[in-house]
Amino acid sequence: MHQHVLDPTQMVVADLDGTLLHDAATFEQRDLSLMSELVINELHRQHIPFAIATARPVSTAMRFVERLQPDACVYLNGALIDFDPAHSTTDMLNQQADALPDTAKLIGFPSDEAAKLCLQMLDVFPDLEIGIVMNDVRYTSFDLTKYWTDQDWQYTDFTDIPQGTAAKIIIFPKPDQWEPLQAMIPDDMDVHISEGILLMITHRDASKEHALKLVANHFSLKESRMVTFGDDLIDINMMRDSGRGIAVANAVPQVLRIADEICAPNNEDGVAQWIHGHLL
Repeated sequence: MHQHVLDPTQMVVADLDGTLLHDAATFEQRDLSLMSELVINELHRQHIPFAIATARPVSTAMRFVERLQPDACVYLNGALIDFDPAHSTTDMLNQQADALPDTAKLIGFPSDEAAKLCLQMLDVFPDLEIGIVMNDVRYTSFDLTKYWTDQDWQYTDFTDIPQGTAAKIIIFPKPDQWEPLQAMIPDDMDVHISEGILLMITHRDASKEHALKLVANHFSLKESRMVTFGDDLIDINMMRDSGRGIAVANAVPQVLRIADEICAPNNEDGVAQWIHGHLL
């Protein structure tokens, strides 16, 4: 745990799944409560900037961006950062790096490099569920609807991946595959685990903590006066680097241990309760 000067708060940053959103029977049914919308609207009214930092791609996060109107949005765990969501569209953000607006940044690696790694892993585990995320399309070795029904995807053998910048590699490993797969990841790539089932390989600068620095620099803010909310392993470094890291009570044990404070769980609007009680 750490303590920094906090007043006045310069920005609030919140993860979506497991943190700001309520749980549901399916991924697609997870949603915001009216309380969260009202509280974040009040943040705007009081001129306290608000940002989203999510693992979601643009396609499944945009409906929350449109409702919450954040001042910045970090997609794909930091692989894509939008500094002006009010003027962005899904089509604008799902472009290659050289076609993005000046207010957005894509951090990834060449798609042929990603395809080569996928083929190496499939050579060891032919039944591996693996895919490349690029331009909000998932090129996968398996039926993605097993996990998500509202994301664009297509089968691939990884010899037909388009040229471009891959945001990340996604893998749903079987229990005996986790350790060998992580040993195969090159040193210049990073690895994250989401919700205990998904392994994500990214550029080492495609992280929520790096995105937090970029957002702070863009808006001339101090990280020491930013409040962040999270629940999963991917949120830990972002929470540590901010002025105060708040864990929802349903967070994984590692997040609860490093948090400066713990608020009510996501299904009880813990983020909104904390903001209302401490900032508004």
